[in-house]
Amino acid sequence: MYDPLHHVTPGTNEPYPNSYWADISGQAPEDDGMLNQDIDVDVCIIGAGYTGLSTALHLATEHGINATVVEANRTAWGCSGRNAGFILKTSGRKSFSQMQAQWGEEVMRGIYNEMTEGVDTVNQLIARGIDCDQQSNGYIKVAHKANKMDELVALAKLQQQMFGYDVQILSKDELHQHYMADQNAYGAIRYQDGFGLNPLKLAWGYQRLAREAGVTIHTGTPVEGWHEEGGAQVLRTPQATVRARKVVIATNGYTPKGFHQFVAGRTLPVLSQIIVTEPLSDEQIKACNLISSNVVMDTRALKYYYRKLPDNRLLFGGRGAISGKDAEDPFYANRLLSVLKTSFPALKDINYQYAWAGWISVALDDLPHIYQNPTQNVFYSMGYCGAGVSFSVQAGKRLAQKVAEQAVPNLPLYQKHLPKFPFAPFRRLGQWGYFHYGQFKDTYL
Repeated sequence: MYDPLHHVTPGTNEPYPNSYWADISGQAPEDDGMLNQDIDVDVCIIGAGYTGLSTALHLATEHGINATVVEANRTAWGCSGRNAGFILKTSGRKSFSQMQAQWGEEVMRGIYNEMTEGVDTVNQLIARGIDCDQQSNGYIKVAHKANKMDELVALAKLQQQMFGYDVQILSKDELHQHYMADQNAYGAIRYQDGFGLNPLKLAWGYQRLAREAGVTIHTGTPVEGWHEEGGAQVLRTPQATVRARKVVIATNGYTPKGFHQFVAGRTLPVLSQIIVTEPLSDEQIKACNLISSNVVMDTRALKYYYRKLPDNRLLFGGRGAISGKDAEDPFYANRLLSVLKTSFPALKDINYQYAWAGWISVALDDLPHIYQNPTQNVFYSMGYCGAGVSFSVQAGKRLAQKVAEQAVPNLPLYQKHLPKFPFAPFRRLGQWGYFHYGQFKDTYL
């Protein structure tokens, strides 16, 4: 499997992975195909995932700038088409209480507002006619150990006090009776505004809206070389050259090795693994009391997450392999299946029908950053830490403002460079160490 720390290209026009999303979503919408002649443009966006498509869409609709998007493979071929489809008011891994302690209440509230706007923006775009199998609202965060329930209750009370957030506190019995009988859950808190959807259909919907607004999207067009010449950014692709006054890097966890010095060593690509089971029978659903299709995540350092899909399958995800060469080892899918069966013992004979992995982008400071170089002709948004389905769209909106030379909120998200990882060539060793620490913490602490 393509590994961003080892490969200089993700390939050209590679097929979608053998995922549930790719199998059920139908025919991909039309794009502009491979770029086959030299072009001179104001703005070139590299990457046709959520971030790139949102940037292009907002440049066109809010600033009158028709950008050109180039994508190595296919629209949403990367994490945008491989994720679990959780729409949440969050991104990164830094808690709001940590933000308050570091930057004060005003900045913390500003970041919260940005996360909230991300969900609002997704909802507004869906309302423009995107069919993405949206499910009913509700996000459940379960305590995987009894002592974690106290932490969740404290979190709920803090968010109720800070934001007036509507958060329910659910005992173990209430959770089992009204939502699902997860045997690994010792209670939960439930938010009213998260939901699940088909992430690939969502991205295809963004592409349709962007092209209707005049955006050109060239798939099968990887950037194989990049230099500056006469004040222009010159991008070499297999069959043509792009000269652009401004370039947006929207490749996030799929950014190849040595792609551009401006982002080198500033994120850690981490594999997330997902399985989707065969359809559950009515008897199995009743035995597990799987009433809810709310999105679910637990309190582990190495989190598990799941939801019941519209066709009564279970999607279940967690961490995958450390390197790309091991990504398709069935060990990781089978590990998820075994954990799923401990949550729902009535599914002891269930099998998975789909298994795939994708790269998320982890930031050293656990926060996404939307930034530009000093000459303001190269921009990026990266570091969603696996929580970017909604916020990446807000990031694209803010990127568009930056490209159009408009002011954005004065927040660390938008004013600071991603910090570099110390000893960046050895990031995977640090990841290996963290995985072992996380496993110990989740079991014993």
